[in-house]
Amino acid sequence: MYLIYVDESGDIGLIGSPSRYFVLSGFVVHEMRWHDTLEAIIAFRRFLRAAYGLKLREEIHAARFMYHAGDAARIPKNIRLKILREVLEFEATLLDVSVINVVVDKLGKASEYDVFEKAWSCLIQRFHNTISHKNFPGPQNVDDRGLLVSARTDEPRLRALVRRMRRYNPVPNKGVLGYRQILLTTLVEDPVHRDSLHSYFIQLADVNAYFLTQKLKPSDYISRKGARNYFDRLNPILCRVASARHPQGVVML
Repeated sequence: MYLIYVDESGDIGLIGSPSRYFVLSGFVVHEMRWHDTLEAIIAFRRFLRAAYGLKLREEIHAARFMYHAGDAARIPKNIRLKILREVLEFEATLLDVSVINVVVDKLGKASEYDVFEKAWSCLIQRFHNTISHKNFPGPQNVDDRGLLVSARTDEPRLRALVRRMRRYNPVPNKGVLGYRQILLTTLVEDPVHRDSLHSYFIQLADVNAYFLTQKLKPSDYISRKGARNYFDRLNPILCRVASARHPQGVVML
């Protein structure tokens, strides 16, 4: 079984929204690598504690960590940015993990465009497709399935979307008119929702989503510090098969 831990960056509003982009990033790990990956994350967090004084129980939520750091404000801002960069570099060293990314560019979208549904259905579809075609790296079972673990979002809406995709999921044909039904058969159970404070995996997904957003539209501070392309440090583990149209496999909607 594959587990995908997902977090968002930006908001789903089309009118009066402060963000042009809505981003989903999913960190994928196979059950047979889950424990080893967790142990590696814990060892890395112990390194951060020793090097920078960041406690293991303190959450790394990238946007808040940079601009509303709370107790972590005791760590200078430039060092907090360095920590986030090291998070990305650490992830890139992990074995047999993948990162799937979906971006909705809200500019020019019609008022009836459903940002939430389009982004989540696309991410779920790519997760399903990659499992079905056995394109994730690392160990595989004969008939693998997947489990979606999400940071806090619109839980009833996401649950309803997943249930519908199991029964009705028309996907546009490539190159020709029409649709084909690709029912969501690989995902088991309803999405599981976790508070990111209690999940190191969700925290990794959050950092990834944040820096993908910064690559698209960096803040003044990120630009000044030359951190716009920090997302590129994830290149070794990006799920490039998710989109043939993007060099990093990012699905752009």
